[in-house]
Amino acid sequence: MSVNRMIRLVSRPVGEPGPENFELVTAEVPRPGPGQVLVRNTWMSVDPYMRGRMDDAESYIPPFRLGEALEGSAIGEVVASEAPDIPVGATVSHFLGWRDFAVLDAAGAAVVDTGLARPQDHLGALGTTGLTAYLAVTEIAPVKEGDVVFVSGAAGAVGSVAGQLARKAGAAMVIGSAGGPAKAGKLVEVFGFDAAIDYRSESVAARLAELAPGGIDVYVDNVGGDHLEAAIGALKVHGRAALVGMVSRYNAVEPPPGPRNLYDVVTRRLSLRGVLVSDHFHRFPEYVAKAAAWLADGSLHTEETVVEGLEQAPAAFLGVLRGANLGKMLVHLP
Repeated sequence: MSVNRMIRLVSRPVGEPGPENFELVTAEVPRPGPGQVLVRNTWMSVDPYMRGRMDDAESYIPPFRLGEALEGSAIGEVVASEAPDIPVGATVSHFLGWRDFAVLDAAGAAVVDTGLARPQDHLGALGTTGLTAYLAVTEIAPVKEGDVVFVSGAAGAVGSVAGQLARKAGAAMVIGSAGGPAKAGKLVEVFGFDAAIDYRSESVAARLAELAPGGIDVYVDNVGGDHLEAAIGALKVHGRAALVGMVSRYNAVEPPPGPRNLYDVVTRRLSLRGVLVSDHFHRFPEYVAKAAAWLADGSLHTEETVVEGLEQAPAAFLGVLRGANLGKMLVHLP
């Protein structure tokens, strides 16, 4: 416990990031002060939104600082505590990943019930990605009985859960898009989608027209670009879209063109609404109670892509941006 490794951002990427933008450094393990805990991280998350924080640009969350350790969701074990409400041995979730050890104020460490689910589930189906999916289909673009739903990026952490929750909300048909035949097959075989579109070999718009000739009622967007354009073209009058993310544009050097059919939003009276999960953290208890029961009874299926070792975290992150993951991408810190 004398050495703390961490991953720092050393330069801001232009376009797609590479290994040269990161460095692994060591420092002494910090000691907790009054009201603080020292956590040994065991699992950490890498997520597409982190790419935006690597740019020095104003957004809904501050950019990463050069020369400082990156941040992100993590799970760990409390190994020293100066906080009376968090004992040594507790498992906590927090936001100081990308390092072996983290000192946290008690307010920044949420004790998780390891009897409810596996610790790493609190970074996926029971974490912010699961809550995002839940919000998308229950509040932002609520799914109604009999709806036809399309989810892009459906083999990822948010999309794979969103499709299943849409079914629980009463959807009559759930269509997903994914890259490659293996992922497309998983959508149907593992996650229970009715149909899958392999966007690498098929036209999203053409396949949507075949699979849902009467149109779609709800779209959950994780991709943007041609997927958003295709979805706008397929949405019925008064259709609804939850705009979760647009991974197709995260590495763009120039602003990509918008959908060419935006006027359809007017003529069909569509509702396109963005969602930031941080606006809805108050709904975590409601969601976790439901999702933990679904995980326990097997009606909510999850997949993970696990990379071993903190030193592999940058590669795991680059893999997420390239679509290398099935389900949640996690880094295990043994």
